[in-house]
Amino acid sequence: MTPHRLIRSGNCSPLDITHSGTTLGNDSPGLEERIVNDRSGDIQQARIASLQRRFRVGFERQAEQSTALKQYDYLEVLERTWSALGLPYSVGGAVQDMGSSNFWYAAALHAFFQPSELVGVEVEGYRIYTNGYSRLDYAHGYIQNLPNTQFIVGDYAGYDHPADVVTAWYPFVTPDPVLAWRMPLSVLTPHALFSRVAHNLTPHGLFVMVNQGRDEAAIAAAWCEKVGLVRYGSYEVRTLLRSRRPAVVSCWTSAHASHTSPYQN
Repeated sequence: MTPHRLIRSGNCSPLDITHSGTTLGNDSPGLEERIVNDRSGDIQQARIASLQRRFRVGFERQAEQSTALKQYDYLEVLERTWSALGLPYSVGGAVQDMGSSNFWYAAALHAFFQPSELVGVEVEGYRIYTNGYSRLDYAHGYIQNLPNTQFIVGDYAGYDHPADVVTAWYPFVTPDPVLAWRMPLSVLTPHALFSRVAHNLTPHGLFVMVNQGRDEAAIAAAWCEKVGLVRYGSYEVRTLLRSRRPAVVSCWTSAHASHTSPYQN
């Protein structure tokens, strides 16, 4: 059984479990609750259909249903942020993702940016799940049908390659989430990571960072400013696809490109 088949059969990573939603109690829902849930489901399906048409994707054909929903969610976060900030849509260019876990969302990044090169970099890529497969195994399954895409096990702080776009989804900027994932505090190196982002960005490059809540976003923003990145804009996204804390998305450029339009190929 290949890792890709394993993904579709319902096995998932700790990230899948963490973000899979809330567990319902044993009580049967009342009529009002069923009506609300039905309406929410209709809204969710309509939004997914809109994303499918806009980006010509069908994530559920390649991934397990819960993973596909998260992929649509990430795609919506990007689409709504670009619309809110008036960012130009561009095709091609080198896109790097920092701290990619098992890169389950690679398809969403590929659909949105349509890059000439997509690279996910994860320092804990050899972490083994309880089923015996590693993050690297899963990543290979998620990216095997995506052209010009690779997954690298390593520390992004040492990844010296130019990028038109760098993305970071919920990067570690405080100790608590690091400890919650049972990882060593040695991986908490925001200054080194954001310094590498600033170094790798091309003159018109864009750093896209997603944080959980305003407090974490403020801490992460302070690190960006310390390494010389300049905020282009930020947006708090309340998606229609998943019930969770709003994502705070901020976009940054290098200091010498702060007065130009970012990411125009």
